[in-house]
Parts: sequence; structure tokens; C-alpha cells
Amino acid sequence: MSKRIVFTGCGVLAGNAQGRNNFWQALNEGRIGYRPITLFDTEPFRVKQASEITDFDAKSYMGPKGLRNLDRSTKLLVSAAKLAIEDSGYVIDERNTDQTGVSVGTTLGSIKSISDFDEVTLKEGPRYTNPAHFPNTVINSPASQVSIWHRIKGFNTTLSTGFTASLDAMQYAYDFIQMDRAQMVFAGGVEEMCLQTFYGFYALKFLSGVQEGQPFINCPFDQRRNGIVFGEGACLLAMEEYQHACQRKAEILGEIVAFGYQFDPFRINKYNPRGTGIKAAMRAALDQAGMSGGDIDYICANANSTGAADKIEAQAIKEVFGKHSRRISVSSIKSMIGECYSVSGAMAVAAALGVLRTGLMPPTVNYRQKDPDCDLDVITETRKAEIKNVMVTNFGPSGANGCLIIRNVK
Repeated sequence: MSKRIVFTGCGVLAGNAQGRNNFWQALNEGRIGYRPITLFDTEPFRVKQASEITDFDAKSYMGPKGLRNLDRSTKLLVSAAKLAIEDSGYVIDERNTDQTGVSVGTTLGSIKSISDFDEVTLKEGPRYTNPAHFPNTVINSPASQVSIWHRIKGFNTTLSTGFTASLDAMQYAYDFIQMDRAQMVFAGGVEEMCLQTFYGFYALKFLSGVQEGQPFINCPFDQRRNGIVFGEGACLLAMEEYQHACQRKAEILGEIVAFGYQFDPFRINKYNPRGTGIKAAMRAALDQAGMSGGDIDYICANANSTGAADKIEAQAIKEVFGKHSRRISVSSIKSMIGECYSVSGAMAVAAALGVLRTGLMPPTVNYRQKDPDCDLDVITETRKAEIKNVMVTNFGPSGANGCLIIRNVK
């Protein structure tokens, strides 16, 4: 018999807020997280803004010791883990540490560390590199450090699947709990802001304002959209079996109903204009949940303000949900926190849990000019409603498409 898996804690660090309740409040206030970049010099670039966590201080989460040799991704993720553990009320000790796991999605998390390490090697020779910095060059370093700092001895896994990585990490965690290989898993993702990753998206012309004469604007589903605002963040969610959560009297934020996934290879760094992958992922989640389109009350959309992605998603929603698509409330939190790549799915789940707990659906900020290709019920101001079931969509160019349905637990 399939187990009921629930979320009982949320640790989130985003460009617009830090901590679960602060994050939910920031989204409902329509608070944007993008601002002038401070982590590197933007003089060579036409785009000067991103969703950077400018007020992040690792010492406030991790203490003053042991930070010198850790990179930004690791500090963000270990700090998010601290928030998630505290929020869940779960005390990790020798009795349960072997049954506690970590599942993290990240793809670009070690790029800056690799670049910095190689720069010293190439300029001065390998004998002059600092060996203490080498662990940061390994992509599973942030997840490993979560276990080290928080004394977690269960499984530790890193998934690198691009845009859907953190949602994939949650599905991985879900399977481990179903198979009795863990009783608690902290799952999610991390991506850091740095020159190397920013330049990658800049060179691919994914960023808003990168084209000459093009304005910098972040407006998902709006006809004026012209590209993403790059973002960073870390988010881990506490996942456990329902009865286990009840026995320890944990606050249940929401229950996982179903995952849907489809890999739809089209072209590298190109969206499939037919949207076959995201349609299949939505249908798979609905089928697994035993639901129809009329059962979904709110969609926390993937929409990232690119011309192609938002149109594809809107068309997919209309096709999959049919007559119900006009009544389902839809919004994109990326209008506030930007496109955070591998951690975007976890951020969306954190937002969706806030919707279930508070009944408040966050707005899509900057939505002004309707696009006939995206004619959905796009929320422009925080909306109150009784929400039972939420769908989270998550996809990107190059083929990965994920979907998650969460329901309220009264």
C-alpha cells in the first residue's frame, strides 16, 4: 500500500526574503527580489540586475567558525537546512540520524569554485592551489556539507538535471520514504549567483534586456516579456510519512498527491514549441492522482517571462485542463524571485505550501498587457480562496519537464 508523504518543514532563502513565513509574506505583498548586482562587476554587461540575496550572512545561521573554505552555494544550502530542520521541529540524534536523508538538486552550484580553482592552477601552477578549496569543485559538496553540519548519517544524494533538478530531488526523496529507506528527508535545491553562471545565460541571450534597445522587465505571461531575470537561492523541505508526522505532532504543510515527469528531447537550449513534454507531465500527475482538471484550484506556474516558455505553458494548461482552464487561478512567483534554475521547483513548492496553509495566492507582478496566447486567469493581486489542490509546473529548454500535485491536509 502506498504511503502518504507530507511536508512538515520549509527552509528557504530567496532574493526577496529568508525563512518560510517571511517568504510567504513577501510573495503575497508582491515584493520583488531583483536589484543591482553586487557580487561581481556588471560594467561589461547590458544587464545590471538580478535576484541576488544581498543581505545573506552565513554567520547568522552557521556561526562564525568553519566558514572560510566554504563556497556560497554550500553556505546557502546549509543555512536553508538549518531553517528547514528548525521549522519541522525534528530533532536529529543518534536514534534517528541513520533514517534521515538529504536529497538536493543543483546543476551550476560548483561552477564558480571550479573556475576559481582552475584559475590559480593555470596561472601559478597546481602546487600553489589551496587544497582546502578543492572539495567545493565537486557538485555534491553542498549536500554533503548539509549532512556534516547537521549530523545526518542517512543517504545523501545530489541530482543534476537542470531546470527540474530540485523537483526531481523531491521525487527521489519520496521514493526513498516509500521504500522504507528513510523516515525523514530534507529535499530541495540550491543555485548561487556568480559571474560565470550569469554570463552563461547572458551569452545565450536568455536574459531580459540583453538585446540592444530591449527594456529590462520581468513580466511572466505579459505580452511585453522578453527574457528571464536571473536568480539564486536555496530551499529544503522536510518530507516524511504521514503517520510519522502525526506521532510526533508535527505541523503538516501539505501532502504529496502525485508527481509527473517527461523528458522531451527537442534541441539543446530550445523549448519544444508543441509543449509535448509539459503536457505529458501534467497528464501523468493527474492520472496518478486519480484527478480530473476540475480538481485543481491553483497552478504555481513555471512561467519565467520568456516569449516561448510562457506561451507553451499557457497552451499546455488550456489543452490539458480544457473547459476548466479558464477558472483555475494561475500565477508565477518568478515575477518576484527570478529564474533560479535548478532550485526553481523547490521554491515553487515552498510557495504552493504557503497557498495551502494561508489560502492566499500570490500575484504575478508587472502583469499589465494581456497576451492572447496566454489567456489564463493570471492573478495580478493577492487573492483569497479556499484551496484544496495545487499543481506546480517546472520545465526548461533541453527537455526536462516536471509536475507535482499537493493537497491540503485538514
